[in-house]
Amino acid sequence: MHIPQCPKCGSQKVIKSGVVNNRQRFHCKKCSYYFTVNKIGKKIDDYYVIKALQLYLEGVSLREIERLLGVSHVSVMNWVRKYNIKAPERYDYRPTYKILNHQELQDFISNPANMGGSGMLITELGDKFMLIKWERFKD
Repeated sequence: MHIPQCPKCGSQKVIKSGVVNNRQRFHCKKCSYYFTVNKIGKKIDDYYVIKALQLYLEGVSLREIERLLGVSHVSVMNWVRKYNIKAPERYDYRPTYKILNHQELQDFISNPANMGGSGMLITELGDKFMLIKWERFKD
C-alpha cells in the first residue's frame, strides 16, 4: 500500500494509525496531525472547466452552462471563485447561442443575413459547435 504524505506539513514520516469508517487513518510523526487517505472523487476534465469559464465570460448564465455542458452550476460557480474570474461589469443585452453541427454551421455562415450587425464567437463543443452571437452596437 502506498503511504501518503501529510496534507498539513507535506512530510513523508507518517505511520498507520487505525481504521475509521473502513478508511485507513494515518498519523504524521513530524506535526502530530491525524488524517485519512484522500477520498477518490470524480474529476471533471479540464476541457469542460475551460469551456464553462469561457461561456461564463460571454454572459451565459450558470444554469444555462449546466444545461449545455452537463456540469453542475455549483461546480461552475466554484471554478469562477477558484480562478477569480470577473464577469464584465454590465450587460445591457443577453447573448444568444445555438448548438450546430458542422453542416448547419456552414449553412448559417453562408447566409449573408446572419453575418451583419453583430459580433459572433464560434467554439467547439464536443463533436458540435456553439455559436454565440451578440449585437455589436446596442443603444
